[in-house]
Amino acid sequence: VWIFGYGSLVWRPGFEFTSRKVGFIRGYSRRFWQGDTFHRGSAKAPGRVVTLLEDRGACTWGVAYEVCGEQIAASLQYLNMREAVLGGYDTKLVKFHPQDKDAGEPIFALVYIATPQNPSYLGPASEEDIAAQIIVSSGCAGHNIEYLLRLVDFMRYFCPQAEDEHLFSIEEALISILPSLYHTEESLKET
Repeated sequence: VWIFGYGSLVWRPGFEFTSRKVGFIRGYSRRFWQGDTFHRGSAKAPGRVVTLLEDRGACTWGVAYEVCGEQIAASLQYLNMREAVLGGYDTKLVKFHPQDKDAGEPIFALVYIATPQNPSYLGPASEEDIAAQIIVSSGCAGHNIEYLLRLVDFMRYFCPQAEDEHLFSIEEALISILPSLYHTEESLKET
C-alpha cells in the first residue's frame, strides 16, 4: 500500500515504511484551508494546515510512502487517528507520479483530504490573513510557523522545479508581517 503525504507527512510521517518517493498527484491544489486545534493550534487560536482542493489543471508535490506487511495495519490505524479523527480528513485513492523518471509507471496511493463538511474546515482567506493566523498559532506538535516553513523547505529542496503559488505567497506574507511585529515590539520597549 502507498500513502501520499503533502503536508507534515513529507517530513514527519510518524509510521514505519519500506520506501519513499518524492513526486506529485494531478487534479488537486494544496491550500491552507484546514483549521487545526491540536497539532498546530488551540481552541482559542486554531492553526492553519493544508488540505487538497480539486483543481483539474493543478498538481501537488509531496511524498509517497510504501508500507508492507505488518506496517499496513499499524500505519493506517495511526493515520486514521491523526488525520481522520483529529483532523476531519477523508481518504481517497489517487494516481501518484514519481519524480524519478526511472521509477516506472504511476502508482495508486491513499491520500487524506479535509472536506468543507468537517467542523475544523476554515476555507479560503487572503494570504495575508492566513499568514497572520499562522503567526499566532501553536499546538502540541509545535508552532504553526514551523509547519509552514518546513513545507516551504521541502518544496525548495526536493521539488525546486515545482510551482506552488499559494504556499510561497503565504511565506512572503509571513516574512512581510514579521519585521513589522519586531519593530512594534522594539517601539514598545523604548516607551
